[in-house]
Amino acid sequence: MYKIAVIPGDGTGPEVTVEAVKVLKAAADKFDFKVDLTEFDFGGERYKRTGETLPDSAIEELRKFDTILLGAVGHPDVPPGILEKGILLKARFELDQYINLRPVKLYPGVETPLKDKGPDDIDFFVVRENTGDLYTGTGGISMKGTPHEIAVQSAVYNRFQVDRCLKYAFEYARKYGKKARGKGDKNTLALCGKTNVLTYIYDLWERAFHEMGKKEYPDIEREYYHVDATCMWMVKNPEWFDVIVTGNMFGDIITDLGAMVQGGMGIAAGGNINPEGVSMFEPIGGSAPKYTGKGVINPLAAICAVEMMLETLGQDAAAKKVEEAVMFVTGHKLKSMQAGKMGYSTSEVGDIVAEAVTG
Repeated sequence: MYKIAVIPGDGTGPEVTVEAVKVLKAAADKFDFKVDLTEFDFGGERYKRTGETLPDSAIEELRKFDTILLGAVGHPDVPPGILEKGILLKARFELDQYINLRPVKLYPGVETPLKDKGPDDIDFFVVRENTGDLYTGTGGISMKGTPHEIAVQSAVYNRFQVDRCLKYAFEYARKYGKKARGKGDKNTLALCGKTNVLTYIYDLWERAFHEMGKKEYPDIEREYYHVDATCMWMVKNPEWFDVIVTGNMFGDIITDLGAMVQGGMGIAAGGNINPEGVSMFEPIGGSAPKYTGKGVINPLAAICAVEMMLETLGQDAAAKKVEEAVMFVTGHKLKSMQAGKMGYSTSEVGDIVAEAVTG
């Protein structure tokens, strides 16, 4: 029995979450495991009523679950940053979800903006460290509002944070790299950094990367790319990449580039992972308030989040089946990935995926 917290959130979040849960239940029936779902109302409407985002008592309650499924956060009546910091970042830091995992995979039938690239070319993963860097809030402003105003935002890492992220990335490359998946002759982990400019932080990352790789993972091929080169090659030669590991800031940037490379936010999912604790999975596309209640939003990213959740829970066969069902839908059913142009309603897409899982 898996205890799963469900946070539908704002905008179209509840609509895509319904379809994701539908597919989750179909997978549970097919592969004979049970799920116990508990829904929470954290989001914009609750904030408007109570002024609360994610209270400390909720964090303690969420610790009791095996995993969390999130729909979307972002409300047009709430200033930007309040919900994102108060819910997403708070959960990430308080639950120590120190890995952000983002598959970058082009599915059949999904258009990519990259010329002459197909599913065989766009199939890699980004492991982003999720708790350090510029996101720790270290810094400040002095003489605000004057001509001499000073703003400082510090990027901070310690060896412990770097090592645990690298260990996860090496293990992931060993289990899910191209050789492990039968798509190449080696498993490769590439460090994305900026050692020529950020000579303190990425010196730490690079030393730790090679020390750990040489000592513990000699079977994993190691590569290094500056972040600007990473962006260029993701566009020109995405087939070069297998698993990429990087810090929080660079990871934030290259994963959104990856989402566009794989066909857009309608298919991109991510996991905020604590391998020893409670992880949280979500579609990347946001709350899309202009489509709320119209039944036209694409739920596949939320369904892909369920696939990632199942993999992390150890239900590999169920995860593979969900992914195969999504590939069937993108390759044979949908007219477009865009909201309102799919040829089906949101709930109909969920039905088709669920039927493909159980069939």
